Amino acid sequence: MRSMTGCGTGRVQQDGWEVTVELKTVNHRFLDVSMRLPRNLSFLEQPIRSRIGKGLKRGHVDVYVTVRNQENASAQVTVDPALARLYAEAARQIAEISGAANDVTVSALMRLEGVTVLTEPEMDEETVTCLCMEACGLALDRVTAMREKEGEQLKQDLALHLGAVEALREEVLGRAPMVVTDYREKLETRLKALRADGVDPQRLAQETALMADRCAIDEELARLESHLGQMWQYLEAEGEIGKKMDFLIQEMNRETNTIGSKASDLFIAQRVVSMKSEIEKMREQIQNAE
Repeated sequence: MRSMTGCGTGRVQQDGWEVTVELKTVNHRFLDVSMRLPRNLSFLEQPIRSRIGKGLKRGHVDVYVTVRNQENASAQVTVDPALARLYAEAARQIAEISGAANDVTVSALMRLEGVTVLTEPEMDEETVTCLCMEACGLALDRVTAMREKEGEQLKQDLALHLGAVEALREEVLGRAPMVVTDYREKLETRLKALRADGVDPQRLAQETALMADRCAIDEELARLESHLGQMWQYLEAEGEIGKKMDFLIQEMNRETNTIGSKASDLFIAQRVVSMKSEIEKMREQIQNAE
């Protein structure tokens, strides 16, 4: 079992290039990869998405990519002096015409379109892509290791709550046959108190049978046992199991609610409340299972 929470970084250097890929993952219903690459690195987006899709099945993934050319790391900035003078002269004329102060500074001129041009080192796309895939693989390995470690803790916690639900189900199973017997005894006592001439055995049997039919929870208990068994199997399974476990939790909750509504018994009602509490704790944890 894996959690969907993890982080990892991979860094690779070759031929003067250094590529760093950092991944951070949290829970999500599906695999959702989010990255914001500068325009000159846009060619990396699809390869990165494909590589992550092979390693992860669920979760929101934030991707951070840094590429540096160590041999020629510094970009060049060129200036268009003629254009800068034209802008400065235009500002001077506007100031004279309007009477306003000429507040044009060097930094303001640098921000004007065309005055400065940034020239970045030429990108070796093939080399950078290969390095990025390798760095992404290293980052994924670290993310997976962390998710597996978190998943082991998640598994232990789920097993604790699953065992508690099993124990509560056994208590309900042992109590269920007594519910009809208790109802019959209470009904007979009430009828005797109301009627001095005794109780009609046939009428009592009919009422008891109706009650037994209304409060029968054998099927619900059997289905709940089946769901619990499948949950134990998923705890030991590999791959994408979070969605399956989430579905089972919904079914377990449905069966528990039905048991609580059908069994008119205080003992069972108390156990149902406890079961629902344990199931809800599992549901919260399963939201982070891959």
